[in-house]
Amino acid sequence: MVSPDYGWLHSPDGMDSACVLFKAGKACEGYFTSEDILKQASNAMDIFKKHYSNEDHVMVFDNATTHLKHADGALSARHMPKFSPRYGHQWDGTDWGESCKPNHWGVEVNMVDESGKPVHGPNGTLLKKKVSMGNGKFMDGSPQSLYYLQGHQLAGVFKGMAVIPEEPGYEGAAKIRAEWPKFQCRKEAIHCCCR
Repeated sequence: MVSPDYGWLHSPDGMDSACVLFKAGKACEGYFTSEDILKQASNAMDIFKKHYSNEDHVMVFDNATTHLKHADGALSARHMPKFSPRYGHQWDGTDWGESCKPNHWGVEVNMVDESGKPVHGPNGTLLKKKVSMGNGKFMDGSPQSLYYLQGHQLAGVFKGMAVIPEEPGYEGAAKIRAEWPKFQCRKEAIHCCCR
């Protein structure tokens, strides 16, 4: 991290530094991930606070992949099924929708190793895995699980877009479209689709 006033950002005594050195490439130390950028920014803020607290600081980042990053398991209507998987009652915790008879649904995230670095396959592509989405929230702020809870016959299985809005009281979600083509809802519609 470079400061226009101080050059490479470090403490006055040089003991604390925001500089990160690594060998880029999938055959070396990988690439600078969003998590790495967060760690570096946090370290830089600690240096600013401890050694340069009498000044205002603005950090500017130029890394396109950070613009797309969201938390693993973040809520996303993209590709979300309208109903629970037909074979959800057979879910054993392994099939996340890859088979022709999916038992479950989750969001795709990058696989990482124990140090938090992305894992690549033999052909160089990033390996992916599926995880459950995090909870939503009801209007009162209490959590709403998007997956059936323990004790239900479909425990752990995704509820589907038709069930989720009906839990807080919206009726008829099963009767409306999952989405309009190209996400172009009618302008006059209030509840035109589940997304």
